[in-house]
Amino acid sequence: MKIIINSKTQETVSKTVAELAKELNLPDLGVALAVNSEMIPRDKWQEKLLKENDDILIIKAASGG
Repeated sequence: MKIIINSKTQETVSKTVAELAKELNLPDLGVALAVNSEMIPRDKWQEKLLKENDDILIIKAASGG
């Protein structure tokens, strides 16, 4: 299915946010994720289903300054 990740269209076979995070090799800490402008708490990633054309925003924490 096609989804949009950080403004770029991408194909995925993932059915849930948790599967997508694994597919993208996201780290266990320091990542926030929103689906269609709704922040999804990490403990809800397993149950949040993805749909065609969902708009995903992934924010990774950065250190430094």
